[in-house]
Amino acid sequence: MISKELTKEKETNNMNIVVKIEKSGNRYNAVDSNGNKYTSSITTGARKRAFNNGMALEQRVNKSGKNYWWAVPMSEFEKTSAPVIDVSSIDVPEEHGEMLNFIHSSYSLKPEGLVMKELKWKYLIRSAVRGKNILMTGPAGCGKTMAAKSLVNSLDRPDFYFNMGSTQDPRATLIGNVHFEKSKGTYFSESLFVKAIQTPNAVILLDELSRAHPDAWNILMTVLDQGQRYLRLDEASGQETIPVAEGVTFVATANIGNEYTSTRVMDKALMDRFTIVEMDVLTDEEEFGLLTYMFPHVDPELLKAVAEIAHTTRMESKSDSGKVSTGVSTRTSVEMAGLIYDGFGIDEASEVSIYPQFADDGGVDSERTFVKQLVQKFMNDGSDENLFNEEEESFDSMS
Repeated sequence: MISKELTKEKETNNMNIVVKIEKSGNRYNAVDSNGNKYTSSITTGARKRAFNNGMALEQRVNKSGKNYWWAVPMSEFEKTSAPVIDVSSIDVPEEHGEMLNFIHSSYSLKPEGLVMKELKWKYLIRSAVRGKNILMTGPAGCGKTMAAKSLVNSLDRPDFYFNMGSTQDPRATLIGNVHFEKSKGTYFSESLFVKAIQTPNAVILLDELSRAHPDAWNILMTVLDQGQRYLRLDEASGQETIPVAEGVTFVATANIGNEYTSTRVMDKALMDRFTIVEMDVLTDEEEFGLLTYMFPHVDPELLKAVAEIAHTTRMESKSDSGKVSTGVSTRTSVEMAGLIYDGFGIDEASEVSIYPQFADDGGVDSERTFVKQLVQKFMNDGSDENLFNEEEESFDSMS
């Protein structure tokens, strides 16, 4: 079995209504693949933004049972009228045909709370079923680990998790330890990692690989090399080696960049052993959609402000004359929204979750002062000049 309950997931996903936006004069009409119109159930702003960005809109239901519209790739609309790939018309072995169908229908397995483009999700699935080593990169808090765990959950295979960033003794974690007991004397006990690589078809998650000690990288070199695929228990010549079992897939996550404390520049030879999947930073609308999905009982205007504060800091950090050196991550946005859900004001939530991330030196010109002024602006008038370009409308619409 390639996946868990693929058919059930697809049936559930296919029940959702997906519409494309057609412009007629000054009007933006929402139409599904059967020609049914949903224009009146979607705000003008949502329809206009979807049209301008080449996106379709999918009707979903949040945790409180409320319908809302979520921007999705146009391919989602096309799938509502397009048949599943007919592998009988493709001159490929039956097993390959089954793999093709799984890869190209796998988007239904992506958790709704994970915002990831269809192409990258399918590339992730394809890399896994092809037995590639996968390295997921991107800024801190953008969803790398969540995507990696979602991949593991989508595959009906045994899985193992190792946080490489917290490993103090790479040899003990990846190989094992020598012990002494009076009744047994000196003996060697293998690590869980040794068991993992000997488990056929296992998916092994190496989280925060960029924070791992270089000794861990050296140990992993032969394990990850497609031409070798073995673990050497001792560096001495002629010592025992343990082969990696058939079908084992390694999925790693890494923060690439000098701005991350304790993150090392990864060895080029090590990175070359991976297929790299880069996670995208969420747009303000994607982040707003994620927050409304996770916290349906929180005032949408407050969640909109959280998303826009985060987005503004990210854009500012990329500017040559930016007032901040880093942006607020999606992880921090989720934490801030959670604080608001638990009764904290937006100013209180900012003080404990956002401000500590920015330097306070420099007085009125400090990064923290800039962020405080940004938050204050949203508290005063509830919006910024570019807050989705339309203050009164959002993707949250009743059908």
